Amino acid sequence: MFIKRILKIGLVAIVASALTTVQAQVPKPAPKPDKEKPERGGKKWDPTKVKERLKAAFDKRKKRRGDAKKKGHKVHDRKKGDKKGGSFGKLIRDDVKIKELKEAFAAAAKKGHKGFDRKAWKDATDDEKKALREKMAAGRKEWYEKMKTHREEVGKRIKEIREEFKNNRDKVIDGNDPGE
Repeated sequence: MFIKRILKIGLVAIVASALTTVQAQVPKPAPKPDKEKPERGGKKWDPTKVKERLKAAFDKRKKRRGDAKKKGHKVHDRKKGDKKGGSFGKLIRDDVKIKELKEAFAAAAKKGHKGFDRKAWKDATDDEKKALREKMAAGRKEWYEKMKTHREEVGKRIKEIREEFKNNRDKVIDGNDPGE
């Protein structure tokens, strides 16, 4: 027993020493020489072409972003595949009074936006800029008040439409006599 244990330990020691000597004998790879970069004359890429492509890509992205800002966020009913909304939304869109309110508000908002002159801002002194800022703030307040009244009027009209097209099924169900 004792001899077997000594032989096993000896065998492990011999294998371990053999492995360490094998690892020590592995040669290290020689350092690679530095390669020279190829000329950019036409082999790999042309910097002018790359600049043109980048400029075109940036312009395209800028145009699309501008279009997205103009379009704004659209709410639609995904269940029906309808991009404009459900039947109640169609009632509201087709309503004459709401169309008139929208047109009136759009005209008033457009009229309010015409008041600011960017060219005057560039050449203005500090006092003139302060007066322009006050004028802009007053215009914003006026627009905000118009927006609030418009929203209230549209809300009232929507409530009227709801009352007109109300579903009275509960009253009909309650009115049915189960004994008949």
